[in-house]
Order: sequence, then C-alpha cells, then structure tokens
Amino acid sequence: MQPDKDVIIIGAGAAGLAAAQYAARANLTTLVIEEMAAGGQALIIDNIENYPGFPDPISGFELSQRMERHAIKFGAEFSFGTVNGVEKKGNIFQVTTNAGSGTISSHAVILATGAKHRQLDVPGEKEFCGKGVSYCATCDGPLFKNKRMIVVGGGDAACDEAMYLANLASEVVIIHRRNRFRAQKSLAERVLKNPKINIRFSTECRAILGTDRVSSVKLFDNTEKREYEESTDAVFIFVGTIPQAQAVAEIGVKLDESGYVLTNDHMETNVRGLFVAGDVRTTQFRQIVVAAGEGAVAAHSCSQYIDELRGQAYS
Repeated sequence: MQPDKDVIIIGAGAAGLAAAQYAARANLTTLVIEEMAAGGQALIIDNIENYPGFPDPISGFELSQRMERHAIKFGAEFSFGTVNGVEKKGNIFQVTTNAGSGTISSHAVILATGAKHRQLDVPGEKEFCGKGVSYCATCDGPLFKNKRMIVVGGGDAACDEAMYLANLASEVVIIHRRNRFRAQKSLAERVLKNPKINIRFSTECRAILGTDRVSSVKLFDNTEKREYEESTDAVFIFVGTIPQAQAVAEIGVKLDESGYVLTNDHMETNVRGLFVAGDVRTTQFRQIVVAAGEGAVAAHSCSQYIDELRGQAYS
C-alpha cells in the first residue's frame, strides 16, 4: 500500500517546523498538522535573545514565521486541525483529524506536540503573559536584570529556575502554597541558603496586577490568613507542565512517570516509525534551540527509516 505522505508531523512548534524543513529537504513528502498556528509556545514570547544567529532580539512570532516559510520553501505542506488519534496497520500509520478527508496515511509520524505549561488560573495571568508573566527563566530572565522577580512553585523546576534568576535579579521571592519545598533535598537546601532568594511558604498567588506590564501580585498568607500586595517586575510560574501525547496514547508508546514520551538519541520511540521531538519528549532542557535540534534529528532518523522500508520493498 502506498500511503498519502511519506511523513506526517503532528505539531508546528520549533521541533515540528525544523523537522518539516529537514524532512522536505530530504525529498520526503511531508505534511505538518497543527491545531492552532505555526510556532507553538514561541508565539507568546515578545523577544527571543538567545537563539543562535540572532544577536538582536527577534519576536517569537517572527522567528516562527521564518521557520514556517523555510519549511514551505523545501516543499512541506501545512494543514490546520486537531489530530484525534494515530493507528498503525502493518508499516502504515493512519492519522485521524477533524479536518479535510479525516484520515491521512504515512510511512512515518513525527510527534512534536510539545507540553503545555500548567497555569495558576488567576486574574492577570493570561493578560500579562509575555508582559512580565513568563514560564521560562532562561528565555525571559535576562530581560529583567537587576529587578525584583517572583517565582511561583516549589518543585525542582521552580527551585532550579529561582537559582538561575538569582544571578540576574536584585531579589527573587519564591511563593509556594505548601510549608516546604517538593524539590530534591540538595536543591532545596541550596535555595534556602541563597542570600538573594526570599521564600514565602504557605502562601498563594491570588492575582497578578499591572497596567501595560506586571507591577505587583496579590498574595494570601495561609498561616496568618491575610491578603496583601507585593511589588514585582516579573512573575515566573513553575507549577508543572502537561505533555501533549494523547494522539499516540493508543498505540503502546512508552512514557515516563510524568507522561513524557521516551525515546533514544535518534528520537525513536518503541513503536517503529514513530519519532518524537521537542517538549513532549523526556528531556533535561526545554528551549527553542533544543527543540529545533531534536526536530532535525527526528527528520534525519525518519528519512533513514523510510529508506530502509523502501529497500525491503524492493528486495
């Protein structure tokens, strides 16, 4: 059976866009299916100043547009809709969507759906996203050098990012709703000993305030049962992420304990022909440049896999 496409890429964030470019350039018929708009989480970043080759900051929107155009230049096609499921029959994948013909077949699939930041769901969080509210210290911390920053969360990510921000900020205040950190003991101890980090245990963030940018937060002290306001220039939220691996949940893909997809160094999963790149994959460092690199590796591995399939067909 000859499928509709050589490879279907699910998701058009940095990983999916880089995979599309490399797959199309390798002369594979390539279809990218994206639910919203090309760019993923990068679209909400005002200024990206750490992407190699761009010494002057570039908006996430512009970088995403360039990556999309680059992939299209090599022949990648884009379709916008929701992927409802992925099945594998023999060596052919069937990808079901809510758009167009409904089901599209391919030799291989690259999953690049990313992970959604878990949100606080408090007033002001959405309104000030990219205007002082951030979910990435490495991306946005340098924009607030020598300013006061608030970190919300108490796990490994919150403590790690607070330590990073402490090298940039005049002061970092950690807000955590529990009475102790959930982070690893050694990491928590380093945070507790850092003179530039002030910790507010048993405290909740109730609202994020400002006019055109963040200027303060409304906090609630659960011990003293009082609400008060705290000034800040930035709020970094690290209360977990939700990997978007639902599309491949039914075909036996191995996940880690947090629901991220497990792969080897070639971005291969335990399901032959299914590759994964970007934030939906188990990885130590979630950055645009890392996702793009993983997308390139996934496309290269995918090309080798399809060559192997064709070789078997002709032998």
